Amino acid sequence: MKNIPKVILDLAVSLDGFIEGPNGEIDWCIMDPEMNFNNFLNQIDAIIYGRKSYDLWGTYAPNDAESDNDDKMMWQNIHSKNKYVFTHQTYSNNSNTQFINPIDIVATINEIKSYHQKDIWLYGGARIITSLIKHNLIDEYRLSVHPVILGKGKPLFENISERLNLSHTQTHTYKSGVVQLIYSKQTY
Repeated sequence: MKNIPKVILDLAVSLDGFIEGPNGEIDWCIMDPEMNFNNFLNQIDAIIYGRKSYDLWGTYAPNDAESDNDDKMMWQNIHSKNKYVFTHQTYSNNSNTQFINPIDIVATINEIKSYHQKDIWLYGGARIITSLIKHNLIDEYRLSVHPVILGKGKPLFENISERLNLSHTQTHTYKSGVVQLIYSKQTY
């Protein structure tokens, strides 16, 4: 029997619920080695992006002068994954990136899951996250709460009109002050 991969929302969030500052800044995110982000990357073989997030990070390459080898290797690992970019604009696919304008998001996500053995990282942005929440398509929520209050910015949860009950599965507290909360969707 084939393993069905999970769609995992894994991202950083400020204590007051923002995923980026008012000008798109993420300089408050802590990349703590204790969090072992590479372990998470080895658990996935695909990434789902919204177009704006893909434009910012989908082909990002760290500056050689400002980055160490671990950072460069992390980005190489990210870019080795299959990428699915949800957009209403027209783009040409390339070797590991497909641009999708889904008519039926549920069918599209299930089709993407059928192509993979490992889990799928829902990277963001806010619009695609909201759409997948509304259709109950996120299997696991991994929110790394950072010890910062931004005051304003892009909220994690926007335009959610119905309750979604989750089950707490794990909590990790790191020396940096980041607390990772892991929840799974409830199955009935």
